[in-house]
Amino acid sequence: MSLIVNPATGLAVGDPDITPLTEKNLPPPQAVREASGSLILSASGFRKVFASPAAGDEWAAWIGKEGRMREDSLSPRVSPEDLVLAGAMAIVYTRFIKAKSGTESPAVLVGVDSRPTGPAIADMMIRVLVALGIRPRYLFVVAAPEIMALDRYSSSLPAGHEERTEGFVYISASHNPPGHNGLKFGSGSGGVLSPSEITPLIADYRDLIDEPETARSLLGLVTCVDPRVIARIFVDISVWKRRAVSAYTLLAREIVTGLADREEQEALFEDMTPAEAESTGGVVAELNGSARSLSIDSDFLRGMGVKVKAVNDEPGYFVHRIVPEGESLDDCVRELEAAHELDPSFILGYTPDCDGDRGNLVWYDAADGFAKILEAQQVFALCCVAELACLHRNAAIAGTPAPRAAIAVNDATSMRIEAIARSFGARVFRAETGEANVVGLASSLRDEGYEVRILGEGSNGGNITHPSRVRDPLATLGAVLKLLALRDSESADGLYHTWMRLSGQESDYGESFTLGDIIASLPAFATTSVFESRAALKIRSFDKTALKTRYRDVFLSGWEKRKNELRSRYGIASWKALASNGTREREVGQDFAASGSGGLRIVFSDGDGAPKTMIWMRGSGTEPVFRILADVAGGRAVDEEYFLSWHRSMVEEADR
Repeated sequence: MSLIVNPATGLAVGDPDITPLTEKNLPPPQAVREASGSLILSASGFRKVFASPAAGDEWAAWIGKEGRMREDSLSPRVSPEDLVLAGAMAIVYTRFIKAKSGTESPAVLVGVDSRPTGPAIADMMIRVLVALGIRPRYLFVVAAPEIMALDRYSSSLPAGHEERTEGFVYISASHNPPGHNGLKFGSGSGGVLSPSEITPLIADYRDLIDEPETARSLLGLVTCVDPRVIARIFVDISVWKRRAVSAYTLLAREIVTGLADREEQEALFEDMTPAEAESTGGVVAELNGSARSLSIDSDFLRGMGVKVKAVNDEPGYFVHRIVPEGESLDDCVRELEAAHELDPSFILGYTPDCDGDRGNLVWYDAADGFAKILEAQQVFALCCVAELACLHRNAAIAGTPAPRAAIAVNDATSMRIEAIARSFGARVFRAETGEANVVGLASSLRDEGYEVRILGEGSNGGNITHPSRVRDPLATLGAVLKLLALRDSESADGLYHTWMRLSGQESDYGESFTLGDIIASLPAFATTSVFESRAALKIRSFDKTALKTRYRDVFLSGWEKRKNELRSRYGIASWKALASNGTREREVGQDFAASGSGGLRIVFSDGDGAPKTMIWMRGSGTEPVFRILADVAGGRAVDEEYFLSWHRSMVEEADR
C-alpha cells in the first residue's frame, strides 16, 4: 500500500501503512503535559498551534524567531506529543458518543478544514476511533456547515440504516492562523456540542492527558488497526462527500427561503428573479483557499439566478490571513471592482474563514464608484433586517399576524440590533460569546414560544439562520440578496419597503433603491471591531474574576470623575452592569466579579433610560487575549475612540 491521494483535490490523504505513533517516537508523559499547556479548551472547540517542523528542515530555523513563531507555519507535520493530544481527544469523544447514542459501534463523520495539519490529525484520530469500535465516515476537506448539514440529516435516519451516523469530529481552528488547529464535536443536532455537554468532556480530557500511561495506551490502539480498514475509509471519502453535498444543498434552500416545502422554495426563488432580468446580480467569491472552495457555493448561487466569479479557490492556498476582517478583505475588494467594471451587475463579494462557517462582505458603492468593506456588525444587522422583514412579508401574504419574534445574539453584538428589533416588535436576548451559547439560547427561546429565525455573533461576522445551527456565508448572502430582490408585489410589500415603513423611514423609500440605500437606512452606531489590534489586550492577570473586581473599583472612581462630562457631552445619566455566562445574561449591580470568566457589559443610558453606549470585555475562549469593545449610538468614530480608550485604560489599571 502507498500514499492515498484524494482524486477530487489532488491532496494527500494519508498512507494506511504508516502508523503515526511508534515505539521509536513515543513521547514521554512530561512532553505530553508540556504540549498540553498551550491548549485552549472551550465550548467553541479545542485549539492550539499544531504545526511542527521536522528536525533540520526549512521550518526549524524559523522557529523562535521574531513574530508569530509557528502560528503562520504551513508545515503539515504534527509532533508525536501533539498526536497524543489528538488521540486523547478521540478517546474522550468515543466515551461521550457511545454513551449518548447507546450503541457500542456508532458511525461518526470526520472532516478537516484546509489547513496543512488537518490530514495528520485526522489520520491519528481515525485510527484511534476504529480501534475503539467507532465507524468513521471521512469527508476529508469539507466546510463546517456542510459536514454539519450531513450530521443533521444522517442522524435522523432510522437506527440500522447504512447511512445513519451519530455525530461528527471536525478538525479545524476556524479563523485562527494556519499553524493552529483543533477540534469541534457534534452529536447529531447539526451543530456543535452544547456547553453542558462539552464541560464534562473537557474535564474527562484533562484527566486523560495527565495520566502517565496515555501515550502508551494510544500506541497500542493505533498499532492494532488493520491498514486495509484505514485504506477503505480513505477511499470512501468521495462517497460521503457526495452525500454531504446533497444534504447541504437541501438544507441551504430551506435556510435561505425559510420554507420547508420544495415547491414553495422554488416559488420564492422565482420571485427573486424578475422575468425581465436574467440574474438577480453578481457575486465575487474570494475563497482564500478555504474549505468552501470545495463546497456548493457557486452551484447554489447560480441556481438562485446569481452570477458568480470564484477566485483563490484552490484548497489550502492562502493568499492572505485567514480571519476575514480588515485587510483580509482587500483582495475581494479588488476582485469585485474588476468584475463590476466588466459587468455592472456584480455588486457583492465575500471572503470566508478557513472552515467556511462565516463570510464577511464587500459591496460596490455605485454612488462613490468603488468597492467597500462592510463591517461585521453591519453584515449581521442587514441579515436581521432581511429575516425579520421576511417574517412580516410571509405573514402579510398568509393574512396572519406577525409571529412573536426574537433574536439571540452574543454579548458583544452592537446595540444596533435592539434598535432594529424594536421596529419589528421583536425582542433581543444575549448570551456569552461562543456559538454554542447563542445556539443554546435560541433553542430555549423557541421552547418559550418565540420564533427565532435569525441568531448569531454580530461581533464576529456571519449569522445563523434557522433551521441551521451554524454560521453560513450562504445564509448571509441569501439574506442580502432577498433584501435586494424581493420587492413590492400585489400581495405584500418588499422586504426593504417593509423595513422602511416599520422603522419610520417610509418617506425616504424609493422603488429604485440600491444596496447603498439599504445600508444607509441602518441605525447609526460606531462599534469597535473585535479583530482590531486595539481591541485585543495582552494582560497579566490569570484570575479574570479578581481582575473584574479591581476593574469595578477603577470604574466607579472614573464614573464619579466623568459623569458630568458624560451627561453634557453624550446625554448619559446612568449605567448598569450585565454579566453573561453561558446562555444567560443578567444585571449584577456593582458585583462585576459575578461575570467570572464570562462577558461583562456596561450599558450607559440617557435620562429616559434609553441605551446610548456600551463597553464590553471578555477573555477569549479561543485565543490568549482579553477582548474589549465600545459601541456608541450616533455612528461617530471619535466617540467610539473616546469610550474605548477610557475602557482600555481602566482594564490596564486593573491589570496592574
